[in-house]
Amino acid sequence: MLQQTRVETVIPYWHRFLEHFPDVASLADASQEDVYSAWTGLGYYSRARNLQTAARQIMDEHDGALPKTVDELRRLQGIGPYTAGAVASIAFDRPAAIVDGNVVRVLSRLRGLREDVGQKAIMDRLWSWSESLVSAGRRAGDFNQAMMELGATVCLPRAPLCLSCPLRNHCDAERSGDAESLPIKASRKKPKVVSAVAVWIERRGKVLVVQRPETGLMANLWELPGGEIDVKKPQEADTRAAVRAATGLAIGQLERAGQVTHLFTHRKLTLHVHVARRIEGRVHLGDLQAFRWLAPHALADLPQAGPMRKALALLGRGPEESPRARMRTGQAQMQAKK
Repeated sequence: MLQQTRVETVIPYWHRFLEHFPDVASLADASQEDVYSAWTGLGYYSRARNLQTAARQIMDEHDGALPKTVDELRRLQGIGPYTAGAVASIAFDRPAAIVDGNVVRVLSRLRGLREDVGQKAIMDRLWSWSESLVSAGRRAGDFNQAMMELGATVCLPRAPLCLSCPLRNHCDAERSGDAESLPIKASRKKPKVVSAVAVWIERRGKVLVVQRPETGLMANLWELPGGEIDVKKPQEADTRAAVRAATGLAIGQLERAGQVTHLFTHRKLTLHVHVARRIEGRVHLGDLQAFRWLAPHALADLPQAGPMRKALALLGRGPEESPRARMRTGQAQMQAKK
């Protein structure tokens, strides 16, 4: 949960998730929709899928016990070198190294590394340094936590507290006076700009939602029907064509509700939201997995990504419309206060 999410945001979700899945076995046995429901609001749903896949691996291959070595941990779905090193060292006191953003900053300044840390060869060098430091002493878990804490509280990205640093006398950047300029990171590529449409289609008091394919961006999540388009500012014909391609439905009158934007890691999405006043035909799916006609208040309980939540909020159909969502939010807040 802490990958790409702030600690203060995670805490209520953590309590709620453990209420639903108190152990590895319960997570492994759950339906993906239940896992998504408990994860709703954290985003990046591939993390939830990976977590459940790893739980099933632990049950099937390790008799329900979390493996203790880096190599075994790395074989679990969604666990990379940093997570494997952190778990092995902190939970099991194995001499395993870690390199996260804080450790990159500490080591770059300590060693005077003035090369782009985004390069694989440079990152490999940082891992090698971290491994040599861990192997030189004992209590690897305490050491790794100390390195992370040093980066989080003293060796700050801006205005580092060098006078308070216990490594000050050994730090190349402190001697050179350029600590704040390190580590060096190349500028990120601008995200690709894409446009899409989403349409609120209501029939006999029920709203149509569709489930995305099993693979790709926002896999398995639910959304209003529509899809990506090739133009930045869609006309009604573009919106009708997108919905027809996705569902087979023919849309008559359309009312524009507005647009929302959502930034993914490599894409910037502009989602144009409409309301359909007349539709014809029966739903049949192309690349999508499934569809449902649901009461509007039930939409907030579906596993959904950020663009869908923003579209519902724009339409005045956000999570506050769902009694179940209100109850869940209240429970999470109570747990956080405890």
